Amino acid sequence: MAPSLDYYFSLISPFSYLGHKAFLDVAAKHGASVHFKPINLPGVFATSGALPIPERPKSRQAYRLIELQRIADVRQLPLNPRPAHFPTNPGLANGCVAAITATGGDPANFMFAVFQACWANERDIADEAVIRELLNENGHDAGALMAAATAQETLDQIASNTEDAIAAGVVGAPGYVLNGEPFWGQDRVDYLNHALSTGRGPYTAD
Repeated sequence: MAPSLDYYFSLISPFSYLGHKAFLDVAAKHGASVHFKPINLPGVFATSGALPIPERPKSRQAYRLIELQRIADVRQLPLNPRPAHFPTNPGLANGCVAAITATGGDPANFMFAVFQACWANERDIADEAVIRELLNENGHDAGALMAAATAQETLDQIASNTEDAIAAGVVGAPGYVLNGEPFWGQDRVDYLNHALSTGRGPYTAD
């Protein structure tokens, strides 16, 4: 049976951006199905002890900026660690991903376009015009999806994804879950690849 991976993310997360293609490459390598699950990242942070960036110690804020540049260099991805439109509200973009998956579509290319809009191209992903353009450019029905993105059903799905992430032990974004085992962060893609390659059973905290 093909492996199944739960992919928890927020489109405002730079680490989700930096791990996105590497994760999808690993999933494709192993023939794994991917369940795209946008989350309310502050909701996950509230249960994991993580602080919003401005509330973190200055040393951690500085290290984050260094780390982002280092990862972008290794991944060969363009990135501005201090983008013009951060923080901003990812709700509409995340909702569009949930709406795409609800209809059986593949949101991967749209997601990457949104990530790059924020973290490389200085665009505001809370702007409806930006999201509409990116949906259209990636072959989606922008009007239908943007309407669905703010529907209560979609908001409920994102809330459910967030609860699922917390229950699975995900403590931030991105989070990848294989057989109940959480892998937190883009730097855990290699560990996920190893687990898939060896077919080992899941590790637990029990």
